[in-house]
Amino acid sequence: MKIIFATNNKHKTEEVKAALPQFISIVTLQEAGIQIEIPEPHQTLEENAAEKGRTIHALTHTSCFSEDTGLEVFSLDGAPGVRSARYAGEDASSEKNIAKLLSLLQPYTNRDAQFRTVIFLILNEKEYYFEGVCKGSIIEKPKGSAGFGYDSVFVPEGSDKSFAEMSMSEKNQYSHRKKAVDKLVAFLKQLKVNT
Repeated sequence: MKIIFATNNKHKTEEVKAALPQFISIVTLQEAGIQIEIPEPHQTLEENAAEKGRTIHALTHTSCFSEDTGLEVFSLDGAPGVRSARYAGEDASSEKNIAKLLSLLQPYTNRDAQFRTVIFLILNEKEYYFEGVCKGSIIEKPKGSAGFGYDSVFVPEGSDKSFAEMSMSEKNQYSHRKKAVDKLVAFLKQLKVNT
């Protein structure tokens, strides 16, 4: 089964590819010959994921899925949340986003947080959502050089390593994105069995 993954983020593509079984292969936007920046104008992960998926489906008229992910820090009322990639400004680097997050968290002792991924699928003109959550906490300074985004300051529950200190297979034992992909795969497997 081939399906378009509606993202321009190569890190997300690598993570999703690593989580997929062999019977599903993803086609990147680049491979599909699509070179557009998909807007993320909405206030929820669900709406942004749907915006991306519907945009690519309208262009290709084929099945596709998309995702949006946010880091939700409880002491900051769920921020950065849907604005995770643009927390310190529209073109902010991960370093600037992390610096802003750590600065705002300084007065708080509660550093609990969660990563949340929402996958949106359009298949045979029907729409579906799948969610994955990874709970953890924000550490006081970055550790590790792997991963991307906020990985260097997020330690998942059950580990003493930040995501940026883990290999892909280690991260996938905890990952929010892997949990959402697992639900997507279970759904597609069920369809395969029933068709």
